[in-house]
Amino acid sequence: MLNEQLSELLKSMTSSSSSSSALAEPPVRRVGIFGGTHGNELSGVLLVRHWQENGAEIQRPGMEVKPFLTNPRAVEKCTRYIDCDLNRVFDPDSLGRPVVEDIPYEVRRAQEINHIFGPKGSDDAYDLIFDLHNTTSNMGGTLILENSRDDFTIQMVHYIKKALAPELCPALLIEHPSLKYATTRSVAKHPVGVEVGPQPQGVARADILDKMRKIVKHGLDFVQLFNEGKEFPPCTIEVFKIMEKVDYPRNKNDEIIAIIHPKLQDQDWQPLNNGDPLFLTLDGKVIPYQGNCTVYPTFINEAAYYEKKQAFVKTEKIKLNAKHLRSSVSNQSTS
Repeated sequence: MLNEQLSELLKSMTSSSSSSSALAEPPVRRVGIFGGTHGNELSGVLLVRHWQENGAEIQRPGMEVKPFLTNPRAVEKCTRYIDCDLNRVFDPDSLGRPVVEDIPYEVRRAQEINHIFGPKGSDDAYDLIFDLHNTTSNMGGTLILENSRDDFTIQMVHYIKKALAPELCPALLIEHPSLKYATTRSVAKHPVGVEVGPQPQGVARADILDKMRKIVKHGLDFVQLFNEGKEFPPCTIEVFKIMEKVDYPRNKNDEIIAIIHPKLQDQDWQPLNNGDPLFLTLDGKVIPYQGNCTVYPTFINEAAYYEKKQAFVKTEKIKLNAKHLRSSVSNQSTS
């Protein structure tokens, strides 16, 4: 029954029509799978270590798939980072910073990763990187996109969403004119974040790990089909586009004076309307949301974001479209 369902899924998502109208993109030959970008997010750490020892499940014909532990010192100490957040230092200044004795460990590590998987923005960079993360927020299995015009990535997200259905797989678009992330995965031509939760820091949950594993599997399956010459007709996906980050209420000493309201807690991706409870002060006062449009909060009460002064992220729902897609060089002989 499962094979029949997958067969029908494939038929519905691929096209046998003339390829003349399709957008032809180069085949994806090199794929990185990053774990341990944050050393206390254990699903990716455990999966990458497993795949480094036994990578049969992630290998696909016609491409190199490289599992890689990005922040080994933070993993060893089971902490988010040593000196600074590795997932925020892949900007030109950090990548071009002279290597001196007091350079932060993560900046030095970013330069090493850029050397192996980049250089960022070059033709030599890896084609695709899946960067595996956990969140303490109730986000489920989320895919994070960085470019609203990347037809290949949009098609892959569409495929993964369909393959996982009826299980939800939200997509978060972090493209924003003033919010710059400079992520570890941005070294690749096609960067994809895989954010799965809720899971406490320093803990591994079997259900969360399995969800992450399935997302990676379906992503690699898509790449294999693409490389083998399958065509993917135009598609549309719903994504949550980042609007702004929202801090906790604070006093004049910059101390938090209110926490996430119980009615908002664990309600990632759910609509938040004007007047809905947002925060609760320590003396019991409800602070409501004030806004002229419905928003969809996520990363609600994320433990790692307290230091970043972020209670949650406001998003809006939008649609992304991808063109009819095929590989410019099919790899039929490996199918």
